Amino acid sequence: MNATLPDPNNPYSFDEYRATRDNVRFLADDPFLQRVIATYAPELTPAELADLDSFDQQVSGPWRAASDEIALPENAIRMRHFDAWNNRIDRIERPAALLEMEKEIYGEGMFSEDHDAWARFVKIFLLCELGETGINCAHCCTGGLVMILDKYGSGPELERINHHMKDGIDGDYAIASQFLSEIQGGSDVAANLVEARPQDDGTYRIHGTKFFCSAAHADYAIITAKPTDSSSVGVFVVPSWLPGDKERERRNGYRINKLKQKLGTKELPTAEITYDGAVAYPVGDLNRGLANIVGIVLSHSRFITGISAGATLTRMAREAEQYAQWRTAFGVRIDNFGLVARQLEDLKLTRERTTAASFKLQREILRLQGQTPSGTAADQEFERATFQLRLMIMLQKMVACDDSAKYSEVAMSVLGANGLMEDFSALPRLYRDAVVLAGAWEGPRNLLLTRVFMDMQQQAASYPTAELIDDLLPSTDPQIRAELAQEVTEILSQSLLGNDKQTIEACRRWDAWCTDFVHHYQDEALREVSG
Repeated sequence: MNATLPDPNNPYSFDEYRATRDNVRFLADDPFLQRVIATYAPELTPAELADLDSFDQQVSGPWRAASDEIALPENAIRMRHFDAWNNRIDRIERPAALLEMEKEIYGEGMFSEDHDAWARFVKIFLLCELGETGINCAHCCTGGLVMILDKYGSGPELERINHHMKDGIDGDYAIASQFLSEIQGGSDVAANLVEARPQDDGTYRIHGTKFFCSAAHADYAIITAKPTDSSSVGVFVVPSWLPGDKERERRNGYRINKLKQKLGTKELPTAEITYDGAVAYPVGDLNRGLANIVGIVLSHSRFITGISAGATLTRMAREAEQYAQWRTAFGVRIDNFGLVARQLEDLKLTRERTTAASFKLQREILRLQGQTPSGTAADQEFERATFQLRLMIMLQKMVACDDSAKYSEVAMSVLGANGLMEDFSALPRLYRDAVVLAGAWEGPRNLLLTRVFMDMQQQAASYPTAELIDDLLPSTDPQIRAELAQEVTEILSQSLLGNDKQTIEACRRWDAWCTDFVHHYQDEALREVSG
C-alpha cells in the first residue's frame, strides 16, 4: 500500500481512461470481431468492407455520443395528447439527437434488396453495441415487417408500404413496429380479443386495445387481431396515419392512452393503444396469421435480440477491460488482482461465444434461404436443418439474453461504485436494456423453454434427439454428446405441467440442460472462428 500525504486539491482525473474508452472503434479496434466476420462472411467485397468501415466510424463516434445524450433524464420522451386548440394529436416528443440519428441510420437503406445481407447483419451488430437507444427495437420490427410483406404483401397498399421501408419515398424511410400483446397476456397470442371488421373495399377496421406497444412512434404497425366471428388470429398492417394526415397529426382511428414506465429501453416509447376503427390491410391467409407472425416476424425478432445480446456483451467486456487496465488500487493495477482477472476472462469468453454463435446462425439462415423441399431424399436434410435453426434461434435468444443480463452486473462491478453511476458510463443503461430483453422481449425464458420442450418431444420420433445433438455439436467430445442425449431423453419423457416435486425437478433439469447445450453450441462456433 502506498502511503500518501493529504492534498485538498486532489489531482485525480479520469481523462486518460475516458480518452481510451470514447475513441475506440467498434469494428476497426476489435480483432476478434474482424476474425468472426472473416470466418463467416468471407464473401464481403472490398467495397462492402469499406462501407462497413465508414459505418463503424459513425456508430463508434457521433452515434455513440448521441446515445449517451439521448439517455439523459432531461431528454426523456414525453407524450402530448392535445394541441393548443384541444385537438387530439397524441404526439410522442423525442429528443432532437435521436431524431437526427434515426434519420441517418434509416437513410442507410439497410432493407433494400441491393444491400448485402452480411453487410446489413454486421451493421445491426454494431448498432446494438449502443444498446436499444430508441432505435434498435423499431429497426428490428422494420426488418420483420419487410420479411412478411416480401412473402405475403400483395396489393398496392402493402406494396407501397414495403417500398417505403426498403427504398424510401422522397428520401423518407418508414419505421415499423409490431403490436401483439393485450392486457390478458403477451405470449398467449391465440387468446387475443382485438377485432378486425371486414369492409367492402377489402380493408379491415380494427377495434380494441393493445397493451404493450413498443416503437409507438412508428409509421406502420403489424398487429394481430381476430376477424369478426372468427377464432383465428389474423395479421394486419395498420398505418399510423392515412395519406395526408401525418402533417395534421391526425392518427388513423386510434388513441395512445399512455406511455409505459419501463425498467429499461427508456429511450423507446412503449404505449397502450386503443383502436377505434383504424384502417388496416390484411397480410396473408388470415387463418394462418398465428403461424405467420411466429414463424416469420417473431422468429426474426428473437434472432435479432440474440444478436443484441452479443453486441451488448462485447461493449461491456471491452469497457470493463479498459477500466481495469487503467485503474489502480492499493498500488496495483486492478486487472492484476486474480478475482478481477477472472471476471474479465469470463466476460471475454461469454462475449466471444455469444457473438460467434449469432454469426453461425446467420450463415445457416442464408444457406437455407430460398430453399424449398424438392421431393427427393434431400427433403429430410432440409427439414432437419430448418428444425435445427428454429430451435437454436429460440435457445440462443434465451441463453444469450440471460448471459447478457448476468454479465452486465459483472462488468459494472469491475468499475466499483463508478459502474453504478448513470452519468459515468453506458453500463447501467446497457444493464437495464439487457434485463428487459431477457425478461420479456419476444418471449420470456419460461415460454421459450416450454416451446423448445414441446418441439423436441414432437420431433423425437422422426428426428431422434441423439442425432439432433450430434448434428448440432459435431466437434464436441462424443462423451459429452452422449451425456447430453441421455439427460434430455429422460427429461423429455416427463411433463412440464404440474407443481409436484417430480415436475419441478424435471423443470429444473430442463432449464439447466438448455443452458448447457447452448453453451456447447456457442463453443462450436467459437472453435470455427479460432480455427
